Formats: sequence, structure tokens, C-alpha cells
Amino acid sequence: MKRDGKFKPIMQVAESMKAYRISGIAPFGSVRNKFSLDLPAESKDAAEHMAYSIIGSKHKAKRRSIIIESINEIDPRTSLEPKILHAFREEIELAGGPLSIAAEEE
Repeated sequence: MKRDGKFKPIMQVAESMKAYRISGIAPFGSVRNKFSLDLPAESKDAAEHMAYSIIGSKHKAKRRSIIIESINEIDPRTSLEPKILHAFREEIELAGGPLSIAAEEE
């Protein structure tokens, strides 16, 4: 973390950070439902680990009961997830702002 002035820490995203969309099926209580998470990570393995960690901590699900169907790299401008928007805010601004949802589906 760098400092700009005395008390202004500047968080920088590592050059290798990418945005990933993880989707799959997990037990939420007594029901199994589909889920989709957008996460910033350095690699697919790191994104997978974060997904297991988040779902496990929030819903008390074990890793072996969570089925991850896909892990895809996405353009950060297509995500509405605050973690992605925060992590890639400078890149999004330089690229002209967020893309509309309709552009993602095409």
C-alpha cells in the first residue's frame, strides 16, 4: 500500500488481478440453489478458493458439498458487484465507464 501525502493510503490492484464470474450449486440451508459470484483474483484457482471460502463462511457449507460449474474471466465493466467496481475503478474510468447489461448479453 502506497501513501499519497500523510494519511491517504492508495490501494492498487496488482497487474495480474482479473475479474472472474464463478457459478455453481450449493446448499443454502436445507435447499440446494444455483449461485453466481463476481470476484477479483489473481488466477482461476484463487477465485475458486475465494468462492468456497465465501459460501462456506456465510452458509456453513462444506467444500465437498459446493459444486462449481464454471469459472470465467469477465470484463470488470460488465459486473455490478461492488468488490469488482472498487478493485477496478481506475480501469473502468479509463475505458469509458461501465457497460450496460444488454452489451454483456450480446
